[in-house]
Amino acid sequence: MSVKQISVFLENRPGTLKSLTAVLAENDINIRALSLADTNDFGIVRMLVDDVFDATNVLKDAGFIASLTPVLVFAVSDKTGGLDNLLAKFEAAQINIEYMYAFAGKKDAYMIFRVSDTKNAEAALRKAGCKALTAEEMTAV
Repeated sequence: MSVKQISVFLENRPGTLKSLTAVLAENDINIRALSLADTNDFGIVRMLVDDVFDATNVLKDAGFIASLTPVLVFAVSDKTGGLDNLLAKFEAAQINIEYMYAFAGKKDAYMIFRVSDTKNAEAALRKAGCKALTAEEMTAV
């Protein structure tokens, strides 16, 4: 099952990322994973949080532009070739990865994948023996 990722557009200037994290901290929202990509003028923060609904509301109330995107989250074994093995399943199923980033759990690493067709990708990967984490499972890892 896909997980909702929050994407937030930020001006590329000192303090804007801190403003974002402050809003989340003040509202007791935990960031589980985060990726920041930038250009000269703006950045895109992509993140998974423990409460997507509250996070989206407080960010919008604070004036941030936020959107939701479905992503897939898979555990990756913490051994040589773990990521390569997972990516081989994407390749075999002809699934193109638009972007990905990671976070560490208590036992495993986890990769977050944005693909063009989340439902078909998840079905193909499930058939190949992979299991996508749900939002509820992410809070326990």
